[in-house]
Order: sequence, then structure tokens, then C-alpha cells
Amino acid sequence: MNETTPVRTDGTRVSGPEPAAAGSTTPRPTAGSAPARVRLAGLVQRQGVLAVLLAVVLIASYVYPTFATLDNARGVTVQASFLAVVALGMTLVIISGGIDLSVGSVFALGGVLAAWASQWGLLPALLVPLVVCGGIGLINGLLVARAGMAPFIVTLATLLAARGLLLAVTDEGATTYLVPKDSAFAALGQGSVGGFGHPVLIALALFGAGGLLLQRTSFGQTLFAVGGSDDAATLMGLPVARTKILVYTLSGLLAGLAGALSAARLSSGVTIVGVGMELDAISAVVIGGTLLIGGAGTVSGTLWGVLLLAVIQNLINQIGSLNSSYQSVVSGGFLIVVVVAQRYLARGREST
Repeated sequence: MNETTPVRTDGTRVSGPEPAAAGSTTPRPTAGSAPARVRLAGLVQRQGVLAVLLAVVLIASYVYPTFATLDNARGVTVQASFLAVVALGMTLVIISGGIDLSVGSVFALGGVLAAWASQWGLLPALLVPLVVCGGIGLINGLLVARAGMAPFIVTLATLLAARGLLLAVTDEGATTYLVPKDSAFAALGQGSVGGFGHPVLIALALFGAGGLLLQRTSFGQTLFAVGGSDDAATLMGLPVARTKILVYTLSGLLAGLAGALSAARLSSGVTIVGVGMELDAISAVVIGGTLLIGGAGTVSGTLWGVLLLAVIQNLINQIGSLNSSYQSVVSGGFLIVVVVAQRYLARGREST
């Protein structure tokens, strides 16, 4: 059996491997370097907001002594709890690759319905907004998953519909429903345990359940797969439509629950609340590291994002010379920085 011997360009034969050209270098991969970069990028994306939150809290505590008080912490967490519950539902929707613009109007509608039904007791005050708001979320899910409509258009339509229903229930805003004093429903919003309000504890419990749902259940893994690619999830035999319907329904339920808790806290169904809340929820979710394109995110990151926005608002109040509009400026700045950072981190992971 004849073997072919390599031949140089000058006609001479060589018995060994062809030497490398002068000046050429062959890169040697460093073991574990690429995975380390990927892990670091993922860690920054998921927990970078926590580092920013801690830095802001430390600086604020040093500059404003009244900030680092237990009473102030209680106030900040209670105010943040309502947005946190709404943002939890938004997190699930965005991970699925969608968006829900209706949550602000659904939040306000849930509060009015809860205040109206509270005259018959705690159970109706909770069930009525959950049924109606969950129904709105179900409609969103059916139109997106079954009819194939764009989430932006669908939820924009239900935003208007929910606000219109709110105005119809309140006679164009002329009627304000009050929560009976000393009722169990009022205690749900105004009571506390260890100095922290019931809405805070409810929000923490919901976030704990949301974390388990995403990380420890088949539904959570399906949700990430659907957000990553509808087509790939379908080829894998995953229930894509059912998953989308469920997340939009959960978003409506959580927005209605947050509205009910807010009404219990304020002792009335306020018609003007929730305007722009959908944008705050989206900001908190994205700042917390959830990708707008779907397929990646954590509920813990959303919680830190909500707290960061609440701390910024509280700092503006501490300064005193600034009005609340500056919160939107700062929140928008944070959002731009986070989105740019997400794109940079995503390119870094793709290059490895």
C-alpha cells in the first residue's frame, strides 16, 4: 500500500507535518475561558440590578439620614408592593415573548370592582375583580395564541376597553365606591405583621410562588422554550398556545389582585390610578434583567427592579426640591442603559 508523502512547492518531499508559515500564530483555547465569560455575562444580566440597588441604598442612607429608618422602609415597600404584583405577571408575559399593555387599566378596574363589592364582605371583594380581570387576561391570551394577533395591538385594545368599563361602572368617574371601615377587606390592605403591611407580605409570597413556578415546574421550562422560539417549542411538542393563554390570564389576575389590595389600602376605588402603570411594570421587568425578546428572565430580578424604582421615587421625595416627574427621567435613563447592556451581553455570549 503506497502512502502519499507531502510535497513542498519547490518539489522536495517532507516526511513530517508541514511547518507553520513564519509569523503565523494558532490561537490556543483556554480551558473554561468561554464558559466563564458566558456565566459572568449571565450573572450581570440577572443580578446587576441588585448591585445597583444596594449601591443606591447605601449612598442614600449616608446622604439622607431619614432614608435609613424603619418607618421609611415600611412606606417604600408598601408603595412598591402593588407595582410588584403587576410586574410579576408582566414578567411571565415578557418571558413568553409577549407584552401586556392593559395591566394599568385592569389594575384600576380591579380596585373599583373590589371597592364596590366590599359591601358584601371580603370574599366578594376579592372574587369579583379576580373573575373580571382574569377574564380580560383570558381574552388577551386567546386572541394572541389562537387568533395569532399581535400582543401589542390586542392588549392596547383591552387597555381601552378596561378603562371604558371602569368609567361605565363609576358613571364617568362621578361615583367613588368606599370600602366599609373596620371590614375584613380594609384590614387586608391596612393591617400589618411585624410592622410591614399585608400587601408587602402578599407580594413576597407571590414572588416566591412565581420563582418556584419558573424554576421548578415543567410549565416554567415550557415558558422559557416558548419565549425562545415558538417554532422550536412547537416541534418539541410543547403546548405553546395553552402556555400563552395561561400567562396572559395570570397577568390579568395579578393586576386585578393588585388593584383590589390598593383599594383596600386606600379605602376606596380610585378611578384615576393605574395611568402609565404598564410602562412602570415593563421598566421594572427589563431593568431586572428579563429580555424583551423573551426566553430569559427571573422574578427576583423583577423584584429588585421594582424596589429600585421605588427607592428612586423616595429619594426624589427626600430631596424635596424635585418633583415626581424626575422619576420618569431617571427610570427612562436606567431603562436605556439596561437595554444597551443586554444587547452587549447577548453579543458577547453569541461570540463565544
